[in-house]
Amino acid sequence: MKIAIPKERQSGETRVAASPEVVGKLIALGFQVTVEKSAGADASFSDDAYKDAGAKIAKDAATALKDADMVLKVGCPITSGEKSEIKLMKKGAILIAGLSALSNKKDMEAIAKAGITAFAMELMPRITRAQSMDILSSQSNLAGYKSVLDAAAVYGRAFPMMMTAAGTIAPAKVFIMGVGVAGLQAIATAKRLGAIVTATDVRPATAEQVESLGGKFLSVDSEMEKDAQTEGGYAKEMPPEYFEKQKKVVAEHITKQDIVITTALIPGRAAPVLVTEDMVASMKPGSVIIDLAVEAGGNCPLSELGKVVEVGGVKIVGHENVPGRLAEDASKLFAKNLLNFITPHVDKETKTLSFDWEDETVSGTLICRDGKIVHPRLGATPPQPKPEEPEPAKEGE
Repeated sequence: MKIAIPKERQSGETRVAASPEVVGKLIALGFQVTVEKSAGADASFSDDAYKDAGAKIAKDAATALKDADMVLKVGCPITSGEKSEIKLMKKGAILIAGLSALSNKKDMEAIAKAGITAFAMELMPRITRAQSMDILSSQSNLAGYKSVLDAAAVYGRAFPMMMTAAGTIAPAKVFIMGVGVAGLQAIATAKRLGAIVTATDVRPATAEQVESLGGKFLSVDSEMEKDAQTEGGYAKEMPPEYFEKQKKVVAEHITKQDIVITTALIPGRAAPVLVTEDMVASMKPGSVIIDLAVEAGGNCPLSELGKVVEVGGVKIVGHENVPGRLAEDASKLFAKNLLNFITPHVDKETKTLSFDWEDETVSGTLICRDGKIVHPRLGATPPQPKPEEPEPAKEGE
């Protein structure tokens, strides 16, 4: 079975879907791997490194994709126009990638129409067995770390308390909004740098995690927060009255903060506004806001995708693709996620791939198959159980 690793063509994407290490492991499983020339260049992986791992190097995307039975990608392939990648893929090919499926329905329909079987890895169920396959967690972890470094880069003062002969420098006050994987890593990183850290989240269960990392938890409404988490561990969209109360609590707190890092995302929906224009106006000159949700509309209405803007002396950072700012590590982790997803479905003796369609990690991420959208969150009707046939009457009845 042939696997293709094409170069990512989405604007600003520096990652690649397979590292040389993972390519070697895929080959050991029995796959033939072809990597497009320079696919890993932005992640510091040379073509020679892939060759040494056993991969073939294709001169372009067309050559890499034309015979591929499986395609591994970081982001959704281009689905239309002259640069369409799905036109280069054969019917029946398997695509495994971060597809942003819930917000890219037209692209998913185009992929289905092309006869491609596609898995959206961002929809991986939040179950213990799937943790090693979870691209959202691996990439968010790096984004949380990098967000603090990005804040330090534009913040005009020091993070830790410093006692010098010339006087004492007070520690920076860092406020993390949203305590998922990214938020927790941001808390840990800010604490390592010596900051005073507070954090808030709609899920009260995160309070203990915040405190275990040395931060203080800011609660908004403990009663409303009791039912704020989905079965999958994600934050639910809260009612309007919650956000009104949140604004008051946060508005009082945010005026005293030096750095605010927002991480709140709701799968398939626009990011909620957490830091209003009035809150920005209340912050001290020299303060910094890092909006990690800028690609989903932003947690601050003043943030701009791919830019650092200054409003009233407050710098608002809206870097796109924050995990890609640590391209090498992000690619290594992403590649391991894909490998961990594929491996359980490979027969070790025959070295053939056969997906267990009943497996929760498979059914939870499968977007389209046999030319049809099959994921219920994209409007597909779940298969209905067949009605049981009545048993034949026994003699004497």
